[in-house]
Amino acid sequence: MASLRGHQISIMILEAIVTTRNQDGTTNVAPMGPYCSDPSFGQFELRPFRTSQTWKNLRQHPQGVLHITDNVMLFAMAAIKSRCDVKLEPAASIDGEYLSNCCRCYEFQATWMDATQDRAAVQCRTVQTHRFRDFIGFNRAKHAVIEASILATRVDFLPAEQIRSQMIDLKKMVTKTGGEQENDAFHTLELFLREHGASACETSASPP
Repeated sequence: MASLRGHQISIMILEAIVTTRNQDGTTNVAPMGPYCSDPSFGQFELRPFRTSQTWKNLRQHPQGVLHITDNVMLFAMAAIKSRCDVKLEPAASIDGEYLSNCCRCYEFQATWMDATQDRAAVQCRTVQTHRFRDFIGFNRAKHAVIEASILATRVDFLPAEQIRSQMIDLKKMVTKTGGEQENDAFHTLELFLREHGASACETSASPP
């Protein structure tokens, strides 16, 4: 099957979380935006960086689980590779695990891979679907946490001042429209970024 990149079709990019099997048998949890033209998620394409653990895992073990969730704490913890409060359950049709606190998830088998660009292309076919609860959607605070999670994954190569500036703006949205979950998730990301000198609580000015 040809890559979705070669098709002139409408493709949406969603905010999701992917679990894959590490070489030592543990589970890697990573935020990722699948490319999908099939609303039923019968097939979709992942585009992980070739330096990512997700890509390394899929090359060795071409299976995983794609998760759709409105729990932004899961995005925050996946972004900073924290395992706190991440509850996993054994998958039904693949050798892997899924996040129990999600709205729905799709166990998948990778059917085709292309590693000729910095972002690999991995086409996936769903082999098992789990539906747990309704997806309530994202308010502005949830969107802000997702954006902050993306910044956290790029802390090694984005300028700290750029991250700080964006985090300040994002924090305003969380404070204004967020509930307990959104505020806790944003605080979790702030603590992580503070360790890397890029917290919204900091400025570029020298301390007194």
